[in-house]
Amino acid sequence: MPTLATRQSVTPPNDHILTAQEALEPLFLKIEEEAEVRMIAAAIRAGWSAEDAVAAIDELRRNELLPDSGH
Repeated sequence: MPTLATRQSVTPPNDHILTAQEALEPLFLKIEEEAEVRMIAAAIRAGWSAEDAVAAIDELRRNELLPDSGH
């Protein structure tokens, strides 16, 4: 079964999109949202609370955005 994100189309360059990023942004956001929902659902099935799952996802994002400290 296709997911919501895979059914989204990317706007073609001749449809007045200024950059590739702007063309891909709606699809990227849908995929990101779908991934978060799946991660939270998996955590809940494993016995974690939704709040703990969201906190863990937020921590993962913060770690991803931080520059590598050489560890």
